[in-house]
Amino acid sequence: MGAPKLPEWRKLPLSLSELCIDTTLRCGQSFRWRNINDEWHCVLQSRLVSLRQDSSHLHYRVAWPKTSKNSLTPQASMPSVSPSPVLAKSHDAEGDDTGSLLHNYFALSHSASSLYKQWTASDANFARRAPAFMGIRILNQDAWETLVAFICSSNNNISRINQMVQKLCLHYGPYIGTIEGEPFHDFPGPDALSGSQVEGHLRQLGFGYRAKYIADTARMVSSEKPAGWLLQLRNPDCPAFGTDTTIKSEQSDDKSQQQTTYRAAHEALLQLTGVGPKVSDCVCLMGLGWGESVPIDTHVWQIAQRDYNFGKGGKTKTLTKAMYDAVGDHFRKIWGPQAGWAQSVLFTANLKSFAEQASSSVVKKEVGNAEQLTTMENKTAVVATQAVSSDREAAAGIKVEESRELTTTTTTTTVGRTRKRKTTTAMARLSEADAKPVKTTETEVSTRRTSKRIKATAK
Repeated sequence: MGAPKLPEWRKLPLSLSELCIDTTLRCGQSFRWRNINDEWHCVLQSRLVSLRQDSSHLHYRVAWPKTSKNSLTPQASMPSVSPSPVLAKSHDAEGDDTGSLLHNYFALSHSASSLYKQWTASDANFARRAPAFMGIRILNQDAWETLVAFICSSNNNISRINQMVQKLCLHYGPYIGTIEGEPFHDFPGPDALSGSQVEGHLRQLGFGYRAKYIADTARMVSSEKPAGWLLQLRNPDCPAFGTDTTIKSEQSDDKSQQQTTYRAAHEALLQLTGVGPKVSDCVCLMGLGWGESVPIDTHVWQIAQRDYNFGKGGKTKTLTKAMYDAVGDHFRKIWGPQAGWAQSVLFTANLKSFAEQASSSVVKKEVGNAEQLTTMENKTAVVATQAVSSDREAAAGIKVEESRELTTTTTTTTVGRTRKRKTTTAMARLSEADAKPVKTTETEVSTRRTSKRIKATAK
């Protein structure tokens, strides 16, 4: 019997300026995407989604578990499959909602290019750094996954957060399939992480003090909070995939439903163990759809100090709550309702893992400016050469004082700057004999032609 047919690739028309998955999936928003053979893979909504991209389309395919019963971990004897996952073929086009899932997940209802233009117009620092990082979007993720992932982010780096999240999936999440020998699991729910043995086990796995935070928060969400509590904190304009924004729990009332605002969601999350202002804002932005949320971590605080004059002259290195709020409010003022999106672009540009990408853009810009300057100077030289014969007699009569005055006004304009042209030493030699002919330079010719026009006008 032949090998099973691989799921077909489908595509969404999407330019790199609207979405760049190589940047968006690596910049510290989601910690479960894995790149295998230049394709990105992750379990979303109980299916294994694979992505690749070209300049005009996002290509995707989806594979589903063979059975509805999922084991926590694959059997050791289960053969790995390369390159196809150990999954059933995808649902037919009519029954598969993965296109809608990706539209929701990447928040494609927002135009990233339009937002970039808005931020570029209102913020010179953004305009300077953004060209190297086009197509970064804020992901519309599951709130519970986002909450646990950012509890893991406390005093941590992206690589280690990735490892922790993968361990949570491997040990507690339902197994979905395997690609190139690597097992893929869905993210575990609150019930799976609220057991009495979870904290101890997570400490053994290297989670440290975060083990207690995760176990306590899982217990609170699964047992102490009303059903659908996290869904009620969502931005109604950015619903979770497959849910109705009017979902209400049995314990909810009209008063609680009226409190669905960014501020209310932010404060509600602070009730959970291990959740401070930064983690709360991360969850609000990437898990609850509040675009105005601006998480302020060490990277963003550095950006605020370096580029926006926060804390200048002060000796306090720690970020106080008052300063945290002030930075967030400042960014919301200059970037608008989707300030958290703009913050993510600058955050990415500040990461060491993207330093080469940032510097390459600066080099390209400087090279472009230099090429433009050279082109303009060459054009000036051609014009000057053509005028040498007609201006040679008049050149000898130019006064030194006039030449020096005109030299200060001869400029060359580049992108964003005006640079004064340097005159040659031949101009200085005119001081020795005003009327003595000297070898004419291109700069002198241009200057003398200007002087000639001035004299003609004066007469």
